[in-house]
Amino acid sequence: MEHLSIPKERLAILRKSNVWKERLKEFLDVGVDIKEDVEITGDLFQVLRVKEILKAFGRGFLFEETLDLLDEDYFLDIIDISQFAGKSKKRQSILIGRVIGEGGVTKKMIEKLSMVKIAIYGKTVSIIGKPENIKIARGAVEMILFGSKHNSVYRFLKENKVV
Repeated sequence: MEHLSIPKERLAILRKSNVWKERLKEFLDVGVDIKEDVEITGDLFQVLRVKEILKAFGRGFLFEETLDLLDEDYFLDIIDISQFAGKSKKRQSILIGRVIGEGGVTKKMIEKLSMVKIAIYGKTVSIIGKPENIKIARGAVEMILFGSKHNSVYRFLKENKVV
């Protein structure tokens, strides 16, 4: 049995509908119970898969997007923005804005050129993808968080583009 805490707002979404449970049952034989946190029971390997899926959901991904994690070639990587901004909420907000970019352009560019999915929620940037693709996307996100110009990040992405 594993327990997982996810943000209350995201937990409320899970409580509204059982469609996500039905989708999980199509692929895995696990029990999921929502109380103050999420309780997952079943085969250890499957429980860990579901834990990762629900962790990704808790970090802002749509449930359907998290199902990529059923494939053993896909992983979840989470970057804590507060490690780059300290405790300043204003600085965290600025950095989140830089990662998203005007009209979402930067986020979309990182997703497209590194072939990953990105969710930004709270003070985290989360990435779902294959390890080599996550490495490129993480590099781009960290460049932005360290203050690199967007053009430098786009150049990095184009030079390391996944084909």
